[in-house]
Amino acid sequence: METLLTSRLSVLSHPQRMAVFRLLMRRYPDHLPAGEIAEALDTKPSTTSVYLSALTGAGLLDQRRAGTSLLYRINMEAAQAVVSDLFFDCCKGRPDLCPPFVAHIQGASDANGKAQGGAQEQRKYNVLFLCTGNSARSIFAESILRDVAGDRFNAFSAGTKPYSELNPQAVALLTEKGIETDTLRAKHMAEFRREDAPHMDFVFTVCDRAANEECPAWSGQPISAHWGQPDPVKIDAEQALAFQQAYGMLRNRITAFAALPFPSLDRLSLQNRVDAIGADKNAV
Repeated sequence: METLLTSRLSVLSHPQRMAVFRLLMRRYPDHLPAGEIAEALDTKPSTTSVYLSALTGAGLLDQRRAGTSLLYRINMEAAQAVVSDLFFDCCKGRPDLCPPFVAHIQGASDANGKAQGGAQEQRKYNVLFLCTGNSARSIFAESILRDVAGDRFNAFSAGTKPYSELNPQAVALLTEKGIETDTLRAKHMAEFRREDAPHMDFVFTVCDRAANEECPAWSGQPISAHWGQPDPVKIDAEQALAFQQAYGMLRNRITAFAALPFPSLDRLSLQNRVDAIGADKNAV
């Protein structure tokens, strides 16, 4: 008789179903409509629906309805159960046999011998904001964090496909807010993957396209979250207002982030808090 684990592994063994699963894992805890998933993976809506149905049937996805749309999200308990069944049973939970991330789930020490479950140390944190073009939203975020709490955070931004120049409206708005723009520039995220790049403690995506892209994992396993918001560049009507709103949304979120009691939060609590900031409608 087929076990639940082998059933789920069978579903995930299909490359396209795995692509859907990985996309939704990157976007967790967001619920995504089927149309956005199909667009992000460049698959036909009907084909995507078949993949989503199989993943939902295996219990790997949660599904809910919003109006006429079906929204999907990773069932994190089921995803963790797959990892648990694969590694905890076969290696009996021994940290010397399990991969480092499994040991982390168990609350054991990481490969460097530092406890992962304890509170964060008090120091200056490195924070990277990502979007596609690195010309407006991520530039806003970098500038705002530096303005709000530059004494406690080193702020950076980059793009997955950066433009050659910053958006002039974004630069003008920052200048209007009294924020220095002379040192700002569009950068590719590869700049922050070099050996001499600063080690990131937090990586936040601020546009859906960047969050949907499959990128290599960051070294050191920084805490990550998705704080997506509409692209003001693509809003034709009242574009100046759209830029103001994008700036205001990010300032609310970053102010809430900077106010977190970092030294008293363990990694899991901190992850939950940054996810909550991204999901909080009052923060926008």
